[in-house]
Amino acid sequence: MIEIQENLILIVDDKSYNIELLFHVMQLNGHRVLVANSGESALQKLQIVCPDLILLDIMMPGMDGFETCRRLKADDKNKDIPVIFMTALTNTEDKIKAFKLGAVDYITKPFQKEEVVARVNVQLQLRNLNRQLQQSQFQLMQTEKISSLGQLVAGVAHEVNNPVSFIAGNLEYTNNYLEDLISLLNLYQKHLSHPPEEITQKIAEIDLDFLLEDLPKMIASMNLGIERISDIMRSLRSFSRKDATQKKTADIHQGIDTTLMILSHRLKANKSRPQIEVVKEYGNLPEFECYSGQLNQVFMNLLSNAIDVFDEKVEIGKQNTPQIRISTGLIDDNTVEIIIADNGYGMSEEVRKKLFNAFFTTKPEGKGTGLGLSISYQIITETHGGSLECSSSPGKGTQFVIHIPI
Repeated sequence: MIEIQENLILIVDDKSYNIELLFHVMQLNGHRVLVANSGESALQKLQIVCPDLILLDIMMPGMDGFETCRRLKADDKNKDIPVIFMTALTNTEDKIKAFKLGAVDYITKPFQKEEVVARVNVQLQLRNLNRQLQQSQFQLMQTEKISSLGQLVAGVAHEVNNPVSFIAGNLEYTNNYLEDLISLLNLYQKHLSHPPEEITQKIAEIDLDFLLEDLPKMIASMNLGIERISDIMRSLRSFSRKDATQKKTADIHQGIDTTLMILSHRLKANKSRPQIEVVKEYGNLPEFECYSGQLNQVFMNLLSNAIDVFDEKVEIGKQNTPQIRISTGLIDDNTVEIIIADNGYGMSEEVRKKLFNAFFTTKPEGKGTGLGLSISYQIITETHGGSLECSSSPGKGTQFVIHIPI
């Protein structure tokens, strides 16, 4: 289950009695509170935490509220956090300046508790609605992308399948023709043991013995290559196909193997880490009805995240062989269990609690939307009526457990 988090509010004020009053009011209304007694202190805290709303005093010694707001709005990580200014100033120019800097509201001192609570709750509701809207838009885009990808891959696979089938069919004939020619050549060598000098020189020039030995091997290698291309095309069609409105019987192990095949290039060793070892411990699972394309998306998200951890944090010589372990089994004859675990660096409890929240990500700016695990959670819990849980601790890796009723 997603663990519901209270909203985190950062109070920035240089007066202790203001902080105590607001701290008490916010806690009574179910919010978590973080405090800072200066603009400098607030900016330092914002490098570590990301509050849902900031109550910011204007008149402070050193860096005032206006400058604090300007700096935090200039930071891509914090620019979307709503800021409510607090001050005894009531002139219009100060209010206009506050809104131009990106404030969403303005509270005058002395505080009226009911007014503060009402304004804070309104802004928090607006922020949550905006997040939900963004998530819905992203999910619609993701669904459309998956649908388009399925159509594209199906088209490409169809186009590739024709020449591949042609080559595969002709390789069989080519091999037969080659065997006939080699057989004929052997007969010539048997009955014409002393060929003319010109033929003898040509035999030496082309290294006939090596040629006769290597040609069949080349044909065999070509056949393996054609089979590999066919496997890849089948896997891509299976992975990205658009699910129908009804569930269909599917083999979960095939879905996992297909996902691993698609990610195989990312599992290989690179300049920062050795090859990632994948250990599969498959139980005896029956085929069951599900939306296999969506489950493949879940496997892709979980496995990609595990690989990302190794790529971003593993240092050569300071980590055991990076490993991803995938195990499956049947619980009580009616629940499929899928466990995907890694031996990476793990995560703190604070991060783990937020893991399935929409837009939460620990990845650098531009490298993650914060929606992959949120969407995966919905696919498992809402679409399939199951559960998706995570257990982790720093230095001890991460484990995701999926349960799907059948």
